[in-house]
Amino acid sequence: MKGEGASFLPEVREVMWTEKYRPRTLGEIVNQADIVERLRRFVKERSMPHCLFAGTPGTGKTTAATCLAHDLYGPDVRKNYLELNASDERGIDVVRTTVKDFARTVSMAEVPFKILVLDEADSMTPEAQQALRRTMEMYTNTCRFILACNYFTKIIEPIQSRCAFFRFVPLRAEDVKGRIKLICEQEHVPITPKGMDALVYIGGGDLRRTINTLQAASASSDTVDEDVVYRISGRVSPRELKEVLGEALAGNFNGARERTIRLMVDYGLSGLDVVKQVHREVLGMQVSEKAKLQLLDVIGEAEYRLLEGGSDEIQLNAMIAKIALLAGRA
Repeated sequence: MKGEGASFLPEVREVMWTEKYRPRTLGEIVNQADIVERLRRFVKERSMPHCLFAGTPGTGKTTAATCLAHDLYGPDVRKNYLELNASDERGIDVVRTTVKDFARTVSMAEVPFKILVLDEADSMTPEAQQALRRTMEMYTNTCRFILACNYFTKIIEPIQSRCAFFRFVPLRAEDVKGRIKLICEQEHVPITPKGMDALVYIGGGDLRRTINTLQAASASSDTVDEDVVYRISGRVSPRELKEVLGEALAGNFNGARERTIRLMVDYGLSGLDVVKQVHREVLGMQVSEKAKLQLLDVIGEAEYRLLEGGSDEIQLNAMIAKIALLAGRA
């Protein structure tokens, strides 16, 4: 009877590379050198304050908290470390039950406190944050809190004042390339230089997104190159966007419009996707300051109208038309 019924279950051969290559200790963290140095002092002194980790997604906030716990507790980490996603468990009841129950118990390790991480803490309701503030005050002797968020301004001031602040910056291109190269060597994935540049462009400093895109691209092609990366991520290559902008800036409305529609169909893009990528390309264009300001104003208006429910086709046509008109006045 062995395997009867089990043959229908898929065999899991791969784990997600973001987890497989996630750092386990502070020494393995990519970039964020100043932050890592401060956290290492906490490990050395076996003491730390409550912490507020703020920064864009994929910059290592949760990973840094996990590595800190591993370095502090060693094999006892599971007994003394709890991670909650505050966007899923954001109400006041979670603070009164799960958080309080963990925080009130004494650590059995050499370190005299536990660590509780609240990921995406900026998603917590104001009421839950007020309850958390009181809990942090009551159980300071037995628990340290690490709040990870994208927007620290959404954290109430009383909590901010009780935490040491750590700002995580987007990763530098050379650091991301180093990590990509390591993973490709370990997984025996051929990658072209342009493919690596495309991954860096798509990631925009978000290492998690970069690694996920790399894994998806490697599963769909024998070699990871520029075309595969952009197709997998549903993003237009900068070269193609520059061609669209070139047509519009030359006053060729019909040519720019046809190229834009073709890109939307080929890549499955929404109007908002196109506008955001055009914005990124315009910021890097070698044009006069006045021309760049006028282009950004047009792009900002198009994004606003799309967010308000405007038609993709009509608003993109209007944006291209305005760019062409600006070129005609220059």
